[in-house]
Amino acid sequence: MTGDPVFEFALRMGDNCLVLGQSNSAWCGHAPILEEDIALANVSLDLIGQAKLWLSLAAELQGEDKSADDIAFLRDVREFRNCLLVEQPNGDYAQTLMRQFLFDAWHLPMLTALVRSTNVRISEVAEKSVKEAAYHLERSTDLVIRLGDGNDESRDRMQSALKALWRFTGELTTPDDVDQALQEDQAAPDLDEIAAHYEQYTQRVLREATLVIPDVSGMQIGGKSGLHTEGLGFLLAEMQSLQRMYPGASW
Repeated sequence: MTGDPVFEFALRMGDNCLVLGQSNSAWCGHAPILEEDIALANVSLDLIGQAKLWLSLAAELQGEDKSADDIAFLRDVREFRNCLLVEQPNGDYAQTLMRQFLFDAWHLPMLTALVRSTNVRISEVAEKSVKEAAYHLERSTDLVIRLGDGNDESRDRMQSALKALWRFTGELTTPDDVDQALQEDQAAPDLDEIAAHYEQYTQRVLREATLVIPDVSGMQIGGKSGLHTEGLGFLLAEMQSLQRMYPGASW
């Protein structure tokens, strides 16, 4: 790691997209209906494409002739900087959709703010990603409302998913030294402002979905500093298996 806050930030944004895209891709061929199979596969491709943009920036800043692929496939669990939310298991389809919604509701306002970043490279990546994030949020919002306000079973499943995942949302808007350094340089937004937007939006949508935000004693954090749940280890073992078996392999 370089100690450069822009490098660390690029890792965080890229790892969020990479891990969530990898998790979602497991539904390809297994989603409950064909339309969702195609839609979620497209979301996964969008996220992995965004991950490549962020990790390419990180590789550029790191130097050492690294590439985005090197950063994605040659790091161990403790070197990943994604938030804990995106590494939570797929579970049933309700949990996958709720995870996506809770991420999207943060991701879009974050990217929207980053378009105005004083760091030209951050701004460029955000501008290329923001339209996709807008579609992701529109889709996940619609599905959360439809299923939450659906029949008894769909509501129960969505409520259970919200209960399992809500405690990981606080990390999205909890600032640390990296966030504060970038905010001072106006390279990244004030996370308190993002948090206010996030709270307002999620509460409105969940209320319309007839879902109740669970009362949790404390939010779980640690992903941004490399402290992860066991789920990330399993995900990386699968994602990095080819590189681990055949180091340096190329097509």
